[in-house]
Amino acid sequence: MRDQITTERRRKPNVLVITADQWRGDCLSAVGHACVRTPNVDALAKEGTLFRRHYAGAAPCSPARATLYTGLYQMNHRVCRNGSPLDRRFDNLALAARRAGYDPTLFGYTDTAPDPRDMDVNDPHLTTYEGVLPGFTVRQLLPEHERQWLSWLRSRGRADAVSRDIHIPVGTAAGEISNAAPAYSREETQTAFLAGEFTRWMGEQDAPWFAHISFLRPHPPFSVPEPYNRMFKPDEGPAFARAIGREMEQQGHPYLAYAMPRADKGSFIHGAEGPLSDLSAADFDAIRSIYYCMIAEVDDQLGRIWQALKDAGEWDNTIVVFTSDHAEMAGDHWTLGKGGYFDGSYHIPLVIRDPGAASAGGIVEKFTSAADVFPTLCDRLGMRPANGIDGRSLAPFLDGGAAQGWRDAAFWEFDFRDIVHGEAERYFGLRSNELNLAVIRDEQFKYVHFTALPALLFDLVNDPMELRNLADHPAYASVRLNYAERLLSLRARHLDQTLAYTELTERGPVMYRP
Repeated sequence: MRDQITTERRRKPNVLVITADQWRGDCLSAVGHACVRTPNVDALAKEGTLFRRHYAGAAPCSPARATLYTGLYQMNHRVCRNGSPLDRRFDNLALAARRAGYDPTLFGYTDTAPDPRDMDVNDPHLTTYEGVLPGFTVRQLLPEHERQWLSWLRSRGRADAVSRDIHIPVGTAAGEISNAAPAYSREETQTAFLAGEFTRWMGEQDAPWFAHISFLRPHPPFSVPEPYNRMFKPDEGPAFARAIGREMEQQGHPYLAYAMPRADKGSFIHGAEGPLSDLSAADFDAIRSIYYCMIAEVDDQLGRIWQALKDAGEWDNTIVVFTSDHAEMAGDHWTLGKGGYFDGSYHIPLVIRDPGAASAGGIVEKFTSAADVFPTLCDRLGMRPANGIDGRSLAPFLDGGAAQGWRDAAFWEFDFRDIVHGEAERYFGLRSNELNLAVIRDEQFKYVHFTALPALLFDLVNDPMELRNLADHPAYASVRLNYAERLLSLRARHLDQTLAYTELTERGPVMYRP
């Protein structure tokens, strides 16, 4: 009997969910990027399924991850900004994994602000948005201050690793844009640190496991060690999607006129001061090339993880999900970071390798969402989410088939309220709940609906860089109306259905299973 139980446990798959923060969906050699090479993500895709039109549900980190972890759109999970608490009533992938008999274990961070309503006001967990998603056991935390990694560096003899100044390239001044290498080596990056912690932990396991590795890179600051730092030159890569000049770009919409001048260089180049508008076209070229180098560094560590799984005999018993939380503008539209409505902030990679799937090497062209990851894992683990969700299982695609009635467009949301300082509210003269937008985007058009600001409409076939707003063009009035109605219908379909699918009758509760 004991042997039978042990055999059953071995049949249960391991699950490894990897996020690489701020990785653009077009930055894979598997999808034909002009210069970026990602051999290890490509290798995963050859044995799994690559979702070519995959989009984050929101931005920045906390809202995007809330959608990834809960399978809910922002309109339902209501994590609007970094620091918005995640309502404790929502199910998530860690809780579901725990119900399935795993001890889900975290390496990195989840950027989950806890629900404060049953917590003491003096609880230190209420002083940061970098909390841990309920359900996870933390093996190695690595929030943005990186103190755990810095301590590890010092234990390796890097006595100068006392602050994040360690990211400043050797021989350069703080705030200088340079592809010179920092003091730490390729074996000492934050990515290498977490990859090592995971492989050590994996060697301790004697039962099926569920792990989430949340890599910080290629998130800024833009700095990377040798040999990656000189892999790409500033003149490599596709043309930037942007207007001729920054001023013309800002004239494209009142939101851009507000947000672009307020972007801070220090958020991207460690030690820099002043607005992002100080950067020249050459600066953006240089920064983007470093960003590509950082992607190469993460891809290298992914290869290390793949090999560790193979060496441990776990490769063919492990479901691997590789994705990002959101993307990176990387100089498109004269900006960096994430937010707003452009594709550069929301198009992200997704590759899933499931050894139990019926096919491998497939490329899916359907529009998929970060909200689909949670229901997919539930499907594969034989679990049901504990509440209504917005995403759908990708299992039919993993098995080489198609899903009936699949969505024909991508959808995402962005909220730019400023609860703490009220700057956006004062600038626009609007209430906080009016400072948001929603996007519906298919192969032909992209419609951006602002709650209280002018709408946008782009013809993506003839204007792929999203530079010409057609929302007020008389010839496109019917197109605008059509997409506005589609967006309204989408939002109506995705109102919380947790109890709406239940009706109490004289025979007791009747539940509809969609």
